[in-house]
This record gives sequence, C-alpha cells and structure tokens, in this order.
Amino acid sequence: MSSYREEKRRDEALRAEQAREDRRLELEAAAQREQIRAEEKRKDAEAKRRQEQADKKARLAEKQARKAAAAARRAKLLRWLKQNPATLFVGFVMVASIVPAILSQIGALTGASVAAPMAGLLAAMLEGGAWAITFMGKQAEDAGREPRKYRIGTWAVATVAAAVNFWHGWEQYSEHRWVAFVLGASSLFAIYIWDLKTHGSHGKTKAERKAEKARRAHVAARRKHHPEIVEQAVKLQSALPFGVLDDEAAFAAAWRIHTGAEPGLSAQLYATATEAVLSLGAAFELGDNVREELLETGFKAARLNPFAELTQTRTIQAGLGENAPSTPAPTGRTDGPEGKSEEELEALLPDALAAAAELVAEGRQISAHGLAKKLQIRRVDAAALRNRVIEQRRLHVA
Repeated sequence: MSSYREEKRRDEALRAEQAREDRRLELEAAAQREQIRAEEKRKDAEAKRRQEQADKKARLAEKQARKAAAAARRAKLLRWLKQNPATLFVGFVMVASIVPAILSQIGALTGASVAAPMAGLLAAMLEGGAWAITFMGKQAEDAGREPRKYRIGTWAVATVAAAVNFWHGWEQYSEHRWVAFVLGASSLFAIYIWDLKTHGSHGKTKAERKAEKARRAHVAARRKHHPEIVEQAVKLQSALPFGVLDDEAAFAAAWRIHTGAEPGLSAQLYATATEAVLSLGAAFELGDNVREELLETGFKAARLNPFAELTQTRTIQAGLGENAPSTPAPTGRTDGPEGKSEEELEALLPDALAAAAELVAEGRQISAHGLAKKLQIRRVDAAALRNRVIEQRRLHVA
C-alpha cells in the first residue's frame, strides 16, 4: 500500500515537472515569437525610414534639377537677348506693325458692308499671305534655292494690303489725311524690317569690296596685255569638266603652253636678261682697264638678279657664280700628279684673271672648265685658280 502511494506521488511529481517544462518551453517559444515580431517590426521601420530618406533626397534632387534647368534657361534667354537685341526689337516692331494693319483692313472691309467673319478672313489672307510667302522664301534661301520669286510675291501682296489700309485711312480720317499714309505703311514696314534683318547683314565689307575691285582691275589688265593667253585659258576650261580648272590654274597652264616658262617669264624676257648680263660683263672689262670706280659700281649693280622676285632662285653675281661662299682654295699643295704647286699657280694668276675677264665679257661664268680651256691647263689646276680669281675680284671691289 505504501509502495502504491509512493509510485502515485512520483507520477504526480513527474506530471507536475512535465507541466512546468511544457509551460517553460511554451513561454520561451512565445518570447522568441515576440522577439521575431519585434525584429521584423524594427526592420520594417528601418526600411521605411530609409525609403523616406531616399524619397526625400530624390525630391530634393529633382527640385534642385528643376531650379538648375530654369536658371540655365533664364541664362540662355538673357545671353540671347544680350547677343540679339536687334532681333528682339525687330519682333516688337513687326507685331506693332502687323496688328494695326489687320485691324485697319477689317475696319475697311466691314465699312464696305462685308460681314465681320469674312472681313477677318480676308484681312488674315492679305497679311498672313504676305508673311507665308516671306517665310517660304526664307526656307528656299536657306536651302540654297533662288528666293527672288518669293520676295516679289511678298512685296506684291504687301502692296495690296497697304493700298487697302491707305484707302481706308483716306476715307475714315478725312480731316487728318496723314493717318492714311501711316496705315498704308503699317503693311509695308514689317516686311521692310524683316527684309533688312534677313538680308541687310549679307552685304560685302569694305575690305571685300576693295579686294573685288582690285581683282576686276587685275582681270581687265590681264585681258588687255595677254589676250591670246586668256583666250587659251578659256579654251582649256571649256575642254575640261566644269570646275576642274579655276581661272588662275587655267591661265598658268595657258602661259606655259604659249611661252614654255613659268607665269610672268618668257623667252623674250630671258633674252633681254641675257643681253643685259653680257653688257654688264663688258662693263666689267671696261672698268678693269679704265677706272676703278666703274668696276666697283658695275660689280655691285651685278648683284641684282632681274628674276629674283619671280624665280626665287639663288642669284648670279656678274659671272662669279652663286652668292653662297665659295670653297677656299686648298693650301699646302705639293708637287705631284695631283696638280701644280702653289708657286706655279701664283705665277698663273695674272693669266687666270685675264681669262676670267674674257669669260665675263662673253657672258659666261668663271668656271673651272672655262679657265682650263682658256689657259690649256688641267681641270684640277683650273679649279684652284678659279677660287683665287674670285677671291681677288671680290677683294678688288670690297
């Protein structure tokens, strides 16, 4: 009996213990669920806060962007107004001219017993037609087409509108006839202002007009002095596809065909220059035998090349060769198969000077080949003597 009670007590204790454990687990689960809900609620609140901050930043950025865009538009408008004040006032004057013109035409037509709607349409036809043709002409001009017919049409329609306004003003304001002229001008003035705006700045500048005048004078002088070459240039241009040869290229080609030389030069000019060089050489010889002053003057004058501006080549100085410094005569020569000794060359120098004078008189340069032929010596000795002769002549006139 006692054992039964003990077992019963143990069972009750176990059940009580199990109930407490179940209660504890239930409380722990409830606490965990509450903690999870609190964490989820906290995360939702955090996400909501972040979203609100992001939305606020986006709204602020959008607002700043709108302000910046508006500021940019205002700055662009102000900049345009500063750069185009004429356009602004032209627009104002055009509106101030067109509106009275339309009102005057409506008054004229209604005064002639034309119904008001029809009078409004007819007035719009006149003024609107003039401006429609005007803008069509501007579009054609921008596209590179001839706008003349559009401009003629514009002024024709504007003249009709001006006549209507003038007639209306003449009858309506009989005590003040000058008003008729003002009303008539209202249909023409806007067109005139627009024409000045679109075409007034297209004229040539003073420098361009001066250059154009000089070009025409140049063409006229070319046709006067070189008619055959101009005719040949025209033939060349007509023989080739259009635009292949411009005027200057065609004239240069025709000049080469007729003269065989570059433009500006010819066989006659070369012959004249050659004759002048021969005469100058003879003057050198005369100066050598007559007076030292003549030699110096002739030598300095010979430095002028008659073709310097045309050919752009290095000049020839009275038979002395190019302006560039000559290579000095070699020193320390020795006897042997290379040429004569220094003493022998010094002895030949007077003969070489005389031979050089003969070469100059003949219109030839003082060259090693010429001296060798004149003196009957070897080419290497003639080259050495040539350098000495040139040096002697330069020292003589210095």
